[in-house]
Amino acid sequence: MLLLGPLYHLPERADRVRALSEARRVVRPGGPVVAATINRFAGLHDMLRQELYFTAEHRARVDREREEGRHVSEDGGLFTTAYFAPPHEAPEEFTDAGLAVTGQYGLEGVAWLMGGIEDWLDDPDRREAVLAATRRIESEPTLLGTSGHLLTAGRRDA
Repeated sequence: MLLLGPLYHLPERADRVRALSEARRVVRPGGPVVAATINRFAGLHDMLRQELYFTAEHRARVDREREEGRHVSEDGGLFTTAYFAPPHEAPEEFTDAGLAVTGQYGLEGVAWLMGGIEDWLDDPDRREAVLAATRRIESEPTLLGTSGHLLTAGRRDA
């Protein structure tokens, strides 16, 4: 079962756990459940990278999002209303839903924050080097907060 959007569109923890519980219910015993979340720090990193954090309006919104996790598009957000989760939260919600956590992965790693990354990915040799480096750190707990999106994987035990 693959959940690529539901968790970050559910701002309430109880709703996210309920969605994961439903995924657990419908997946076969031993079956995988993988869910995407937007990292709590993605907005801060993105606004710094785009140099928008230096604008008071953006800075205030991003700082509030970092504290509360709620991105509200009506407040000048650059994305739909969403919930940005700290890295530790999705595994806890998986456990609360009765799923055994098997891994957590940063999709972009730190590479997305570097200037020139788009050009690097166009060059086959550089692309392979960037991807290899990113794979080496994709599950490093101390670096999960640098990735814009996380995948949390689990399974339904019997």
